[in-house]
Amino acid sequence: MEILFTQQELARRVTELARAIEADYQGKDLLLVGVLKGAVIFLADLMRHLSLPLAVDFMAVASYGAATKSSGVVRILKDLDTPLNARHVLLVEDIVDTGLTLRYLLDVLKARSPASLKTCVLLDKRERRQVEVPVDYCGFVIPDVFVVGYGLDYAENYRQLPYIAVFRAT
Repeated sequence: MEILFTQQELARRVTELARAIEADYQGKDLLLVGVLKGAVIFLADLMRHLSLPLAVDFMAVASYGAATKSSGVVRILKDLDTPLNARHVLLVEDIVDTGLTLRYLLDVLKARSPASLKTCVLLDKRERRQVEVPVDYCGFVIPDVFVVGYGLDYAENYRQLPYIAVFRAT
């Protein structure tokens, strides 16, 4: 596998994202919403670098199955436990490609009346975009390749890799 981002590059970028988020959310009640399972490592690293009061909750959605391309059909497998009304919500996602999953999640969360709703994505695969979605904080823009590691998987494998690599199914 070809390594796209090393462990050191990921750590440096997560720290930079945390600084930007801190600057924007000073004095606000922040709720981080992690999208399981892919964003869990990114979210954990990100929140360790945030020195402001925050709460964390999770959603789980399915749109890939065992495929390497999103089906475009999104199902909520686990919903939030925290009410969003009047909260400042930062949706933390591992990757955005077609934008369909992120658009769906933003629509669902926006309907719950948060004070604000922004997105933080580790990887942005803009070449595959089918619908425009806001990416307020972006780790890296990547080409149209399938990637694994640092929480991202192929058929539930490779999430544990400390780096992000290009995966080619054989």
